[in-house]
Amino acid sequence: MDFQPLRAPAAATAHSAALQAPNESMYWRKQFRSPIFMKEFAPVTCISFVPTPSLVGDPEEGSSGGSRSRFAVTTGTRVQIYSMRTSRVVKTITRFKEVARSAHFRSDARLLVAGEDNGTVQIFDTNSRTILRTFNGHQLPVHVTKFSPNPTQILTASDDRTVKIWDVPGQSEVRSFEGHQDYVRAATVSSENPNLVFSGAYDSTIRLWDVRMAENGGEAMQMDHGAPVEDVLIYPTGGGSIAVSAGGPVIRVWDILSGGRSTHAISNHQKTITSLALSVNSGAGFSASDESSGGMRLMSAGLDHLVKIYDPARDYRVTHTMRYPAPILSLAVAPDESHIATGMADGTLCIRKRELKASELQSRERSRDAFRTGAYESFIDTQSNGPKRASAPTAAHELAAESRRKQRLKRYDQLLKAFRYRDALDASLQQGVPASVTFALLMELIRRSPSGKADGLYRAVSGRDDVTLEPLLRFLLRHATNPQYTSLVCDTLNVVIDTYASVLGQSPIIDDLFGRIWAKLAEEMRLQNQLDQVNGALEMILARSALGAATV
Repeated sequence: MDFQPLRAPAAATAHSAALQAPNESMYWRKQFRSPIFMKEFAPVTCISFVPTPSLVGDPEEGSSGGSRSRFAVTTGTRVQIYSMRTSRVVKTITRFKEVARSAHFRSDARLLVAGEDNGTVQIFDTNSRTILRTFNGHQLPVHVTKFSPNPTQILTASDDRTVKIWDVPGQSEVRSFEGHQDYVRAATVSSENPNLVFSGAYDSTIRLWDVRMAENGGEAMQMDHGAPVEDVLIYPTGGGSIAVSAGGPVIRVWDILSGGRSTHAISNHQKTITSLALSVNSGAGFSASDESSGGMRLMSAGLDHLVKIYDPARDYRVTHTMRYPAPILSLAVAPDESHIATGMADGTLCIRKRELKASELQSRERSRDAFRTGAYESFIDTQSNGPKRASAPTAAHELAAESRRKQRLKRYDQLLKAFRYRDALDASLQQGVPASVTFALLMELIRRSPSGKADGLYRAVSGRDDVTLEPLLRFLLRHATNPQYTSLVCDTLNVVIDTYASVLGQSPIIDDLFGRIWAKLAEEMRLQNQLDQVNGALEMILARSALGAATV
């Protein structure tokens, strides 16, 4: 087992952590600066970046990097395809008879699916804008169209209260789920299991469907959100066991493995939340020791013009807020975390960019190579905590084990590990060492006493002359009246007096320090006595006032 460095007491640790924690709000404000605003022809109802390739039937092989650096914007009767590099429209699809809805790319960026208000669903070739497939199974507007992780299937959901899975090559319906009692405006397929579908509707329910189930119409689970549901998503990590729904001003987090139990209800918006997004590896959790990994962040957008960013690891605390000039209808984050795009009710499209670090680009490239070749380098890189060391090039199919740099211990930690208690105490009394660390060492010395008589502290204090004892007494003098460390000061002074009682009076320096400590403690006792007298007088006055009020 690795030796654990000294930790400061809880109160001091919490205070120092608050001071040293990176300001995440500065990350979102500084990295995603200089937003670009553009005016579209109609309200921007959906924004979709090209998703990361799925492990199920990965179609990425052969696709160009340029075609993947795009995102689709659904606005009015058209779909605009933007370049992430230039933030300009590169293609426009206008082959819709009515208002277009929910345009989404397949993971190879070659196909795009979109619905219409007349119930039609169409699949387009993104290069030629040719209609490749048309599905006519819905009777009312289709507000959800997405490619499944299985690239030969698509998911659709409509105001006709149905959710459907379609087979693209056969242009046929695979499964239809009919359980909702109102418009279905949100649905998604689990990225880890294409047989599981999560949907939300204006009947305030969220339902989990299983394509393999024949009984109960395929409905595996039903939860009550408490308000009309506008958006849903499933975490891509944790085996797909965590789902999130948004409706009204509330976000609910659901634990699927616990039978659909609501673990969190978050309400930080003043108006309806319209869209959810995940920043899987945001970069907001970067540290100096590990710059290649960030933390997951949940993002929500609403009609109150705000985008809120939550940290799931800190009980979904809001870490940053972005304000926009109009009610927000759609929100999306690029898979490489380089873009945040928002669409508003007045037709405004806002794009925020940030420059990716070299370490991030290298990490993503290793992950892509690992997935393509079946190797596990990306897993090792993800699990390795500390900075990476340069290593010799390895073949793509080999298992590359990264070395981990061990944390270097402080001088007092090294001495304590070697059981040199007196030297460790002297090192902790040096200038620049926080008092909380010194008291933590004293507490550890007291703990290292099998007999229960503070043997470790006796060993650290004994065997000193007046020169080596002076720094310890001066330290205790400075903190003698600090209520946070009073008990430790008293225990240490008792050990010092017991050890050197027979030689007290032989050193003017030590005698002077003991006298100053005694005077400081006497002054503190006098002050405490005065406070007790004041407290007693106040209690008598309050008691008399209460008695008088009772008699009246």
